[in-house]
Amino acid sequence: MVVTNCRKIFGALALSLFSAWATAAVLPEERADTMYHSYSGGGVTIDGPSVLVRKNIGNSVSLSANYYVDMISGASIDVQATASPYSEQRDEFSLGADYLVDKTTMSVSYTNSSEDDYQAETVGFGIKQDFFGDLSTLSMRVSFGSDDVMRNGDDNFLEQAEHRRYALGWSQILTTKLIAEVSVETVADDGFLNNPYRSVRYLDPTSGTGFSYQAELYPTTRNSDAVALRAKYRLPYRAAIKSEYRRYADSWGIDADNLEFRYTHPLETENLILEGKLRFYQQTGADFYSDLFPYVNATSFRARDKELSDFSSTAIGIGASYQLPERWSLFDRRSSINLYWDYMMFDYDNFRDARATQALPGEEPTYSFNAHVVRLFWSMWF
Repeated sequence: MVVTNCRKIFGALALSLFSAWATAAVLPEERADTMYHSYSGGGVTIDGPSVLVRKNIGNSVSLSANYYVDMISGASIDVQATASPYSEQRDEFSLGADYLVDKTTMSVSYTNSSEDDYQAETVGFGIKQDFFGDLSTLSMRVSFGSDDVMRNGDDNFLEQAEHRRYALGWSQILTTKLIAEVSVETVADDGFLNNPYRSVRYLDPTSGTGFSYQAELYPTTRNSDAVALRAKYRLPYRAAIKSEYRRYADSWGIDADNLEFRYTHPLETENLILEGKLRFYQQTGADFYSDLFPYVNATSFRARDKELSDFSSTAIGIGASYQLPERWSLFDRRSSINLYWDYMMFDYDNFRDARATQALPGEEPTYSFNAHVVRLFWSMWF
């Protein structure tokens, strides 16, 4: 099963392409993107290709298809403490369609994600409407996901989980240089929500290490809400800055704040766009999280997943997009080469490195690690 936090990272980064200022309701551009992505950090390497193709039918319909691969190898700190390094592959297929009627765009999507021990399907529907001379845009989206959770080596293990997501957004052109946006999202998860391989540790005087392990046990429901505020401002010398603040809270007791800044600088004579990014993230841990429980079955629910602990992260990133000269473009089509690199630093406040066996249980140093994320992709417009 792919590490959940890494999925979130790639889900965000893979979509962080350069976007234009808000426009009137139009179909997305016809294009093809081929990408290689790589994540390396915390003992885990994830990489693979992705191919996206979008094609319009007439002036009203746009179809898209995406194939995305995660090839995972290594062992995170959790695995190193209780198991051996592993390797697996996740394949994801997505299909989408947009239908444009006057100032309204309706969209549907289907995604299938497959691993040896995890199968997920998600369907979604969205609608976007422009108002007030295309200065305002209202968007709404709902999606429903159904997962089958299995466990390698145990043919009798099969659990299900369902996910319902609702999102609402409002974008407003305030001036010729400034755009603001507010969005809210609520998610309801039900079913088997923890990792079938993960364990918690508890004090055990009979063990040589002073502690032992037992399986995690999560609640079967989780409700979360998030609100985000975004702004884009065009600077006088054609560059732009973007800021975002996002607040998250859920029924497990996790509260999180995310603050991000981006700077985009196009060099017209060079057909080159440069970008810089700075991101800060901090969260409180789940109510049922503990690095070390006092004894076996100490609480009704229990977790030691470091992503449910108190932690913070900082990320810096740089990127460049270069539009190829016509003489280098395939089939006389506009093309670009894009390269992005992110450096991420994670610091955990109450997740300790259990590999430090020279320390007493509960007194080990807190864990931290750094990660690199690279995305290289080629785009061609039809």
